[in-house]
Amino acid sequence: MKIERIIRESIDKFDDDHHSASLTTPIRKDAFDISDQEKISLIRKNIEKILHVIGMDLNDDSIKGTPDRVAKMFVNEIFSGLNPKNKPKSSTFENKYKYGEILIEKNITLYSTCEHHLLPIYGKAHVGYISNGNVVGLSKMNRIVDYFSRRPQVQERLTLQIVEELQKVLNTKDVACVIDAKHMCVNSRGINDISSSTITSEFGGKFKNKQTKREFLDFLKIETEF
Repeated sequence: MKIERIIRESIDKFDDDHHSASLTTPIRKDAFDISDQEKISLIRKNIEKILHVIGMDLNDDSIKGTPDRVAKMFVNEIFSGLNPKNKPKSSTFENKYKYGEILIEKNITLYSTCEHHLLPIYGKAHVGYISNGNVVGLSKMNRIVDYFSRRPQVQERLTLQIVEELQKVLNTKDVACVIDAKHMCVNSRGINDISSSTITSEFGGKFKNKQTKREFLDFLKIETEF
C-alpha cells in the first residue's frame, strides 16, 4: 500500500540520520498514570508476543521466564530514568573552602539505550564545574549521569541534559561535560564497526573560554589508575 511505503521510507531515512527532534526526552503526559507493576504486566505480555512472532518456543525452560525478566528490567532498571520519582536529590553545600578552580568527576561509567534501536550505549562521562559559591557531593554527579542515562536516549541529548541539570543544581552556567561512548546499534548491526566510538561535549559559561576549555580537556588526559 502507498501509505505503508511512505512510512517505511520515513523510518529508513530516520534510521540513517539518527536525528533527534527534541532536546528533552519525548515522554507522554500520561506516562505515569499507571503503576510500575501495571507497566511490567503489560510489557510482559507484549514481549511474549514478540518472542512468539520471531519463532521462539516459550514452553522451553530457558526462555519461558524471559518476558517477565525483560519487563522488570525495562521498568526497574534500564528505563528507570524516565520516572521523575527516581530523580536523585542533589543537595548543595556552601563552598567554605573558597575553592575557585575546576572540579572534575572523571570516568563516570555510563550505560544507556539507543532510542532508535533499543540497543546499549556504554562508555564514560567526564563532568566538571567551577563553583559559584556552592558545591555538590561528588556521588551526586555520578547519580545525575546515571539518571539521565537510564532511558531511551541519543548521546547529544544526554550530554545537554547532564549539563543543564547541574547548572540548575549549582546555580551556575560554568559546567562542562564530555561523553565518549560506544553504540551497539553501530557496533553490532548496520555497519558493524566495532572499533568506533562517539564523542559529544557541552561547555557552559566560563568553559566556553578557550583557555578554560583547554584546561578541562587537558585534565581528562591525566592517568588516574590506582
